Formats: sequence, C-alpha cells, structure tokens
Amino acid sequence: MNAALEAKTNAQGRKIVAELQVLESLMRDFASKVSNSAKNQPVADEIVERRQTGSVKAYLEPLGESDLLETIRASLEQNRVDLYLQPIVSLPQRKLRFYEALSRLRAENGKVIMPEQYIKVAAPAGLMSVVDNLLLFRCVQIVRRLTQKQRDIGVFCNISGDTLADAEFFPQFLEFMHHNRDLAGQIVFEFEQAAVLHAGPQGESNLAYLASLGFALSMDHVQSLALDFAKLKKLGFRHIKVRAHTLTDGMSTANAAVAAEDLKKLLERHGLNLIAERVEDERTVVQLLDFGVDFAQGYLLGEPRAVRDDSLKAMEKEPATAPIIPFRKTA
Repeated sequence: MNAALEAKTNAQGRKIVAELQVLESLMRDFASKVSNSAKNQPVADEIVERRQTGSVKAYLEPLGESDLLETIRASLEQNRVDLYLQPIVSLPQRKLRFYEALSRLRAENGKVIMPEQYIKVAAPAGLMSVVDNLLLFRCVQIVRRLTQKQRDIGVFCNISGDTLADAEFFPQFLEFMHHNRDLAGQIVFEFEQAAVLHAGPQGESNLAYLASLGFALSMDHVQSLALDFAKLKKLGFRHIKVRAHTLTDGMSTANAAVAAEDLKKLLERHGLNLIAERVEDERTVVQLLDFGVDFAQGYLLGEPRAVRDDSLKAMEKEPATAPIIPFRKTA
C-alpha cells in the first residue's frame, strides 16, 4: 500500500515538474518575442531602489532606461526569476500559518532587481504576465514540496493587475489552475485593491471562476476601506491585508466606516480574515492585539527568504513559530 502510494506520488511529481519545464520554456519564448516591442515602450525616467531592511544584499544599481529594460528582458529569457517566501503568522502565538511568495529578478552579475525597479519597466512593456507565470510555477513547485511533508501551510501568490486584464494569458492561467485544483487548499491568490476595483465584468468573472475551483483570494495594497465586503466575498475573497499603520493611525484616511477595533468583526461577518501587514515593531504588535487582529506579516515577524533546496529543508524542520527579532530600519 505504502509503496503504491509513494509510486503514485512520485509519478505525479514527475508529471508536474515536466509540465512546468515545458511552460517555463514557453514563457522564455514569449519573453523573447515581446522583447523587441518592449524596447520601444516608454518607461519611467527614474528608478529608485527601496531597501526595506538592513540586510546585506547585492542590489542592482540604478541603470538607464534601455539598459534596465534589457537587463530585465535577459533575466526573464534566461529564467533568472527567484522566489522568496515571507511568513504570515497568527497572533499572539506567532505561529506560522502562511507564506507570501515574492518574486525577485537577478541580473547576469547576480545582483537582485527589486520589484520597485522592474515593475515600473516590465508593466509598460507588457512583461508582467511573464513574471507572474514564473512566480506561479515556483509557487506550485514549492507547495507540492511542502505538502509532501504534510504541512498545513498555505502560500499567497501575487498576481498583477496587468495579468488579470491580459486576455491572452489569464485564460491559460485559469486552465492551468483547473488542472492543479488539488492545491486549492494551499494556494491563495492575491490581487491589489486597484486591480480588483478596475477588473470590470470579465475580470470579476475570472476571479469568480478561480474561486469556483476552490482557491481563496486575497486583497492587498488597500488604500480605502470603503469597500463592498459582501461583493468581495461573493467573488471569492477570503483575506484582506491592511497596513499596520492604517490600523493604528490611519482609519479615517482610509475612509473606514468603523474603528480599528471593530474592523475584524466587520470582516468576519462577511467571511473575511484580517491580516495586518508591514508590522515593524513590538509596540505595533501590542496595538494589533488590542484590535483583535489574528494574523500579521512584516519584517519584525520574518524577512523574505530566497527559496533554494537548502532553505526548503530548513523550512521543513524549523518550528512553526516566528522568532522575536528587532526590526532593522531602512538604511
């Protein structure tokens, strides 16, 4: 019995890996095809790198428009897209409940290209679907690896607004997830508030179909809390991320209809979980506990870590509780 189950699992794993290799090859071809048109697209005059921690990392120095776009294109074509995982923990125990998957590109010299750099160039050039594709494939691989160890932990996978509106890519994305709907309990798809509010009928239909496959949805980059929560639930949303600063000192600015201490209960009535993000100090944690917040994410609770074989092994062995470490402010 065990041997048969193991053989079935290994066969399924080989099938998925082979499928991902084909899909990644297709995406490299796509990146190559769009590279010429991308070079002709306008890009921002200034790319500013924002370091969020004091960690010692080799970031790509600011480049000119054409050089940066060429670097991004080459990174996509050569599959230099890395997956980072950042923990989302429950409060007050700080038990690991989810990871958020974050993408980073690498230049040929190994330096990291942060999202603040590549999004401003990749989005106007129509390359965000490529980045999202590769991030999605990494998420599927990582989730399958973790679930083999029977870990009850989900992964939040970000999908850009450009990708949601991509009439060519998104139907393929939905088909791919249809074939991988056995992962519905482990993958949560996350969309920015602006993308959801401007999704339109087709975009909303896509979100609802994704939810019908069993995948939960999450909203982040929330600027306004004047939301139709009942509609969000109907579309398939189960999580809303709100910046910790908004909860502690910005509810009126966010047009919230309730006080911070009542937001969790309001969301619960609509089947939504509240996740406080960008938690950076212990004082904020104390305030979040006063508001009854159940989940939190931020550099205080765990920095993003690059996913490699050695880090995966460590993740499989480490206790599912985030360490209490001092936040290191931006340099």
